[in-house]
Amino acid sequence: MLQKKINLGGTMKYLKYVVSAIIALSISSVTLANEIKMGKADWDTGYFQAEIYKTALEKMGYKVTGPTVMKPQVFYVAAAAGDVDLWVNGWFGTHDSYISESKGKVKPIGYVMEKSGLQGYLIDKKSAEKFGIKSILDIKKHAKEFDSNGDGKADMVACPPGWGCEKAITAHFNELSLGEFINPIQADYSASMADAISKYKNGKSILFYTWTPNWTVGALKLGKDVVWIDIPSKKSKAVKIPNGTKSKINLGFGADDIRPAANVDFLKANPKVEKMLKKASIPLSDVAAQNMKMNKGEKSEKAIKKHAAEWIKANQSTFDSWIK
Repeated sequence: MLQKKINLGGTMKYLKYVVSAIIALSISSVTLANEIKMGKADWDTGYFQAEIYKTALEKMGYKVTGPTVMKPQVFYVAAAAGDVDLWVNGWFGTHDSYISESKGKVKPIGYVMEKSGLQGYLIDKKSAEKFGIKSILDIKKHAKEFDSNGDGKADMVACPPGWGCEKAITAHFNELSLGEFINPIQADYSASMADAISKYKNGKSILFYTWTPNWTVGALKLGKDVVWIDIPSKKSKAVKIPNGTKSKINLGFGADDIRPAANVDFLKANPKVEKMLKKASIPLSDVAAQNMKMNKGEKSEKAIKKHAAEWIKANQSTFDSWIK
């Protein structure tokens, strides 16, 4: 009898251990299910949107890790592998090829800003008028005016390696043989643009790639300081210049949708997140206004969190409708 009691006691202890382990695993699973691994683009003009969406997810009860700064090609590979769940900095169609490469594992969902992402090449207005430059091909005759290092080629601020726009710029260079007279600078974009703006203020000619919304088109006013130039590519449609003129030029890029993108399995497991992403959006004018604050020096993580909190407070009913 004593032996049986001992065995029974041991069995009870074992059962208690198993039950405790199951409970612990269950709690762990719940925690994991409520965790979201978020990425954000490595261009600072997308940080504001990322912070607003992160706050929405946290208000929904999720623990958000990140957002981790990532280049586009890194994000889409990581999202396809399930190493990161989502970001809100997708530019479609520039990023369309990344979705194709994910083989159905990542998809865009909802719209942060629809048809709001314009991209193209600009030069200072003074040079455009002085040298009669309307097309990027016109720069060939005046490349030395944009040359800073004495190699005879025009220096152009371009996309850093790994950005989606790098593919489009490379395609333009190949199609139009731009490399014969233009040197693309692929360093840190913000630093390169700060250098270009400094040159402009010192009366020098500048050539650069940019996108909107972006603080650069706040620091250099379209139609006043700088103008878009035509890209005579046969592979993209003409887009109306957004600076009040009636003319049309080929920007070399379509008007992109800025959209969240997420791991498909993650969305299936978290339908509330998918619902929120479909509801949420931010007006282009609000993003442009925040970008101007960044241009004036409010660029720190603390400042961007403050901007996001202020936007949420000013748009509380809209924000609350996302997370119901």
